[in-house]
Amino acid sequence: MIDITTSGTMTERTLNQRSPINLPGIDVIFAGTINFGSGETEDIPGIGQYEDFHTIDWQRDIARDRMRHRYILKRKQNSFIDLIKSAHDAWSGWLCVLLVGLVTGTVAAIIDIGTSWMSDLKFGICPQAFWLNMEQCCWSSNETSFELDKGNCSQWFYWSEIMTSSNYGPFAYIVSYLFYIAWALLFAALAAGLVRMFAPYACGSGVPEIKTILSGFIIRGYLGKWTLLIKSVGIMMCVSAGLSLGKEGPMVHIASCIGNILSYLFPKYGRNEAKKREILSAAAAAGVSVAFGAPIGGVLFSLEEVSYYFPLKTLWRSFFCALVAAFVLSSINPFGNEHSVMFYVEYHRPWMFFELIPFIGLGIIGGVIATVFIKCNIKWCRFRKTSILGQYPVMEVLLLTAVTAILSYPNPYTRMGTSQLIYLLFSQCDVSSNDGLCDYTNDKANVAGPGVYTAMLLLSMAFVLKLVTTIFTFGIKVPCGLFIPSLAMGGITGRIVGILMQQLAAKHPHLWFFDNSCGLPGQEGCITPGLYAMVGAAAVLGGVTRMTVSLVVIMFELTGGVRYIVPLMAAVMASKWVGDALGKEGMYDAHIQLNGYPFLDSKEDIVHTALAADVMQPRRAENLNVLTQSSMSLEDTEILLKDTEHNGFPVVVSRESQYLVGYVLRRDLQLALENAKRTIDGLLPESLVLFTDITQQVMPPPLKLKKILDMAPITITDQTPMETVVDMFRKLGLRQTLVTHNGRLLGVITKKDILRYIKQVDNEDPSSVLFH
Repeated sequence: MIDITTSGTMTERTLNQRSPINLPGIDVIFAGTINFGSGETEDIPGIGQYEDFHTIDWQRDIARDRMRHRYILKRKQNSFIDLIKSAHDAWSGWLCVLLVGLVTGTVAAIIDIGTSWMSDLKFGICPQAFWLNMEQCCWSSNETSFELDKGNCSQWFYWSEIMTSSNYGPFAYIVSYLFYIAWALLFAALAAGLVRMFAPYACGSGVPEIKTILSGFIIRGYLGKWTLLIKSVGIMMCVSAGLSLGKEGPMVHIASCIGNILSYLFPKYGRNEAKKREILSAAAAAGVSVAFGAPIGGVLFSLEEVSYYFPLKTLWRSFFCALVAAFVLSSINPFGNEHSVMFYVEYHRPWMFFELIPFIGLGIIGGVIATVFIKCNIKWCRFRKTSILGQYPVMEVLLLTAVTAILSYPNPYTRMGTSQLIYLLFSQCDVSSNDGLCDYTNDKANVAGPGVYTAMLLLSMAFVLKLVTTIFTFGIKVPCGLFIPSLAMGGITGRIVGILMQQLAAKHPHLWFFDNSCGLPGQEGCITPGLYAMVGAAAVLGGVTRMTVSLVVIMFELTGGVRYIVPLMAAVMASKWVGDALGKEGMYDAHIQLNGYPFLDSKEDIVHTALAADVMQPRRAENLNVLTQSSMSLEDTEILLKDTEHNGFPVVVSRESQYLVGYVLRRDLQLALENAKRTIDGLLPESLVLFTDITQQVMPPPLKLKKILDMAPITITDQTPMETVVDMFRKLGLRQTLVTHNGRLLGVITKKDILRYIKQVDNEDPSSVLFH
């Protein structure tokens, strides 16, 4: 009698029935990947793992972890070593997120420093110390302030000064222009080349894929070490190239790569896909934490936007991970100031009640801008996928970089870095401000001069350029995020609206609209345009991503403007409502749909009218591919595997009765057969494959595979409403469920069937669901 002693795809109840954990001296191996005993390896390597581009079985993985945990607790009384193992198991999750936070904070600081240096390299160099950016170079001189265009820092040399010995005149301007374009093309070419040669998964934002992975999808290599390295280097180059993109979204991907790599140091997480996603959720929180200096916002972002399964302990660990990452970043101090936030602002006046109307108006405008942006970008990305353009990704990047650089340099607001532009838009004018936005004609700083109107014109042109270039940029084959471009577009809109409101209040302070808030002595500067820029930025970003709670928290952490939570909330909610009315999805969800990822949105409400029998595969008139518990030979089983592509097979008593026995995964069955043929002598094609216990002798000796059988699969009846079935898949994280009638097997419903059914309900193309 041949017995393959592996265990695998059973649920926790089945594990409890069969696991001899109370027998001394026996090493118990659950799902072929966990060894609790003396250190021997598993009988069949790979049992219990998943193929690339497949969905995990949450219930099975969580059940395996619970059994592993109970086994460790049972053993801890046996010896001091077992007690240490139990303690290590208890705090390994905290240790893992601590390491993720430390590494993420360090990597983020390196990216911030590198980006700042390479961005300034487009304009000039510090000959005394070439590794310093413009600001650091000028710290070593006696100048207390410097401006990009003023040239009042003696230690910093612009390329025009090096080439022509002058920073003024048309020839110097042309030289600076050419150097700006050349450096931009060099950085973009390096980034695109590195992505194409070493890490194709390093392109894009990464947030749509992280959402899909956290929902239980497997993408091998997407969170690997090469992706981490190339994405970190590439995002520095892309931001420095002046492309209309940000590094904040890719920081979520980078942090998730770090979380995935470090999880393999702890087999509890590295070998269990469901448990690994707890670490990835914490890593995503750390990514936003270091991107914006917003640890609380990072936790809420992970909870609201990317995570699918978020138990309370994951909330605590995410909070701790974000805290550690923010602390490390603050300790390294890449911004070189006392503030850990990116756009620290300090407004001296509170907002007035009547300003809620323009704030809500900004929310409406932000929702419209976001909808236009999403629809145009998705159309362009779809065109890229289906046209010859998609075959030349590097050429597309270089062409887009050249056009962006040529159009950006003449306008000072697009020539500067986008983060620098956002900080300028958020800032309040004071006596030291010398930008055109602060060219006011009176001491009260509320009557605009010609410089303000010129700045408004330039900002309007900058808005159009940012909107158009971001539509074409998001989705190209280099690392690129949309947080910063969205904030910039909203900031420009808000600043212009703020200036218009300010001029209205200055010229007509006694209008009923202002409720005497601006006409009294000392109240002349009652409108703060920078506040409008901040609200507008939140409105556009909220419309693009459909974030609400996490966005408001990120914004007040980002700027330090805690007293302006109510205006931010009003604008973000208005933006979300308008965006939902004009378009169904945010940018991340739209890209998930575009790529055909099997993401089952738990926040979406769908009215179902069908029954399980209407959706199951195969249909009633078709044959169902099954395994029988005791009547199929090894040859029959191999033929079934060869002729079908199903991810698993129901096991029934016989083809005539169709009474359900259990379910076995295709991968586990293949591995078990390959291992049996490799290690067992006397195995013949006629040998029976048994999924049951028999006592009588059978010749030739059968192959017993009962221990890879899930004897407690999730089942429903054919009359179950699809509302219930969809809720089961969402809340239990199912991979498939079996459909029965009076105990007899009728068919199978997989996650892919659910997604196709939802597409049909929404009158969309069901064939757009590409993966399993």
